[in-house]
Amino acid sequence: MADLYLWLKAGHVISVIAWMAGIFYLPRLFVYHAEQAGTVPQMVPVLETMERRLLKAIMTPAMIATWVFGLSIVGMGGIDWGAAWPWIKAACVVAMTVFHMWCAGERKRLACGEMKTGRTYRLMNEVPTVLMIVIVISVIVRPF
Repeated sequence: MADLYLWLKAGHVISVIAWMAGIFYLPRLFVYHAEQAGTVPQMVPVLETMERRLLKAIMTPAMIATWVFGLSIVGMGGIDWGAAWPWIKAACVVAMTVFHMWCAGERKRLACGEMKTGRTYRLMNEVPTVLMIVIVISVIVRPF
């Protein structure tokens, strides 16, 4: 059982890294998309392809794997649900998933020509960073 736990934990960490890489990069692509659409319109199809592939080929499978590995670890027991940290982590992971869905919706809106400002996408790019910081501190330091 200990070997299975270690394999699940390794899969979880790998999945989280892949998901976070994409979730940090996609809003940056949205910034470029919003800022280049009017000045360099020939870049728009390239950016749309990059956005779609990043979301569908990397981010969504990594998010699903993160959830599967994470819930498998939870299912093995050993987490003190009487402490605050697992609840805080769970809430942040749900928030990260909501952010992921927001990104998917924005990708579709951008493809239809509806976009927010580059500044808005820059600000939104900070959301996963804050969530990641809270998650890591909750799990590693467990101050709650």
